[in-house]
Amino acid sequence: MMSNRPRGGRRAQAAANDETILLAAREVFLADPSAPIAAVAQRAGVGISALYRRYPSKQELVATLCAIGQQTYLAEVERALAQDSNPWDAWVQWLRRIVDADTHALVVRLAGTFTPTPAHLERAERIRVLGNRLFSRTKAARAFRPGLTFLDVNLLLEMVSTTRLGDAARSAEMRRRYLDVVITGMSSGSAGRLVGRPPTWQEESARWLTR
Repeated sequence: MMSNRPRGGRRAQAAANDETILLAAREVFLADPSAPIAAVAQRAGVGISALYRRYPSKQELVATLCAIGQQTYLAEVERALAQDSNPWDAWVQWLRRIVDADTHALVVRLAGTFTPTPAHLERAERIRVLGNRLFSRTKAARAFRPGLTFLDVNLLLEMVSTTRLGDAARSAEMRRRYLDVVITGMSSGSAGRLVGRPPTWQEESARWLTR
């Protein structure tokens, strides 16, 4: 017997199930990147066979999470570049949106746990280009302390993303708190040039090699 459920309803249900799986996967793998895919099915409340029909392997599921993180980052940096406001204000607003989106937590926990696809690498290059463009625009306004680089900022955001205290809401509050400290430290009002050598793109890229 054919179901009376409209095809549109089926697609909506499939999309909702996919969102549930991805949310569960993010929670599971950010807590423990080595967790089995069965833990995702249990968290999402779906059967393991249903999960495997959508994501045939853990690698594919992790790769999808990272792709979503990249897309979110790109959307936010494009939004910041489109702003006509003061460069420093646009920069700070971008930082706060990125921290709230928690995209850097994916880098910290999942880098090196899957093999990036050509699409991942293309997005990574676009992130590098557009991120540097936003950084350079802000730097041209003489808003940064001497010696700061865009990769410095990325690593600082990763450190902020590791903050976990209490529940999710409390952790988000603490990340916003420490971001304010970071923002003060990167501004031109901070005294002195940064010590040590800045990170390189070769060092950044090496982290994505499968461990």
